[in-house]
Amino acid sequence: MTALKSDFLRILTERGYIHQCSDIEGLDEAASKGRLTAYVGYDCTAGSLHIGSLISIMMLHWFQQTGHRPITLMGGGTTRVGDPSGRDETRRILSLDQIEENKRGIQKVFEKFVRFDGGEAVMVDNAEWLTKLNYIEMLRDIGRHFSVNRMLSFDSVKMRLEREQELSFIEFNYMILQAYDFVELSRRYDCVLQMGGSDQWGNIVNGIDLGRRMGTPQLYALTCPLLTTSSGAKMGKTASGAVWLNEEMLSAYDYWQYWRNTEDADVERFLRLFTTLPLDEVARLAALGGSEINEAKKRLATEATALVHGRDKALAAEETARKTFEEGALAEDLPSFILTDLTTGMSANTAFVMVGLVNSTSEARRQIANGGLKINDQIVTDPKATLTLEDLTGSGVIKLSLGRKRHVLVRPA
Repeated sequence: MTALKSDFLRILTERGYIHQCSDIEGLDEAASKGRLTAYVGYDCTAGSLHIGSLISIMMLHWFQQTGHRPITLMGGGTTRVGDPSGRDETRRILSLDQIEENKRGIQKVFEKFVRFDGGEAVMVDNAEWLTKLNYIEMLRDIGRHFSVNRMLSFDSVKMRLEREQELSFIEFNYMILQAYDFVELSRRYDCVLQMGGSDQWGNIVNGIDLGRRMGTPQLYALTCPLLTTSSGAKMGKTASGAVWLNEEMLSAYDYWQYWRNTEDADVERFLRLFTTLPLDEVARLAALGGSEINEAKKRLATEATALVHGRDKALAAEETARKTFEEGALAEDLPSFILTDLTTGMSANTAFVMVGLVNSTSEARRQIANGGLKINDQIVTDPKATLTLEDLTGSGVIKLSLGRKRHVLVRPA
């Protein structure tokens, strides 16, 4: 391929965002000649997005930074159907109130990455048009362009059928609705590009094909890789749950710690993808060897946290970690949790579950057997240990720890 002309595709290529593109030369030509509009869709299945969505959000960020207009599409309509992509079972059907509540939660993150003032970026909900479709008209005007034979060949469908796992009729229609979103956004906003994770490739290409059949201008598809760590773990999940982007679901400190614990082999890649640091600075940090790699990890954690939670909270998290791990001090701004049963005593196993350090009392017992849990920096050896007011330190808190890097301060009610 010849050298890229557009700043947008050049930056995405240099930083490692591109997995597939339907016509990279055509898209590059269009992006180099004028301002384009592109979108990424996000279904409202939870009250926050997690870092599995962060790479596509960063693509929207760079799209705007290079002079183009991004659209964040809220799936208020498609969430009512449920995307079968990458799923072994049907998604839980949410009430309309739940979908609206989730939508309000996930909308908050986008203003950290793109500017909406003055129409610089657009946020829209596909319920605006999908809920107004008449079924007979939809079958006649949209459905007639889809081949069932081809739909059965898509991975999201084929994998379910091959495993003899149920695929509901409503899920089978999801790809039609997503394809129609692309057509509708093209008509309303001159949107020519849909971006998303590589698991969405089939759905996005469907939209391009539907657009061609329904008379839109040329449309393009661009997907990013579905990232895993070097050890093969899926991004966005930890032993204790999802790495959420909203602070009410995961503290800025815990978010910082997630990035601080990055595997050595992933540091350079994550600096390119999840920070806006210049690439020469990324190269300098990536070249650090031995114990100095920890400085690169701290920089990754602070820069990634600053994008989501703001620079002040990122620096506060970095300072909390420094006090806790380098000085051995009790940092008062560690995540805290109020427990009401300390007067009568509470099982330590239950306490570790309630503050979110472990998922179950059986996991707590396993951690105790392996020396993984601490109360006030003392290893818990008794599986029947209890927490009482007598465990309060001079600062009026009890420090619970899982391993060396996860800590919560417990306070009495």
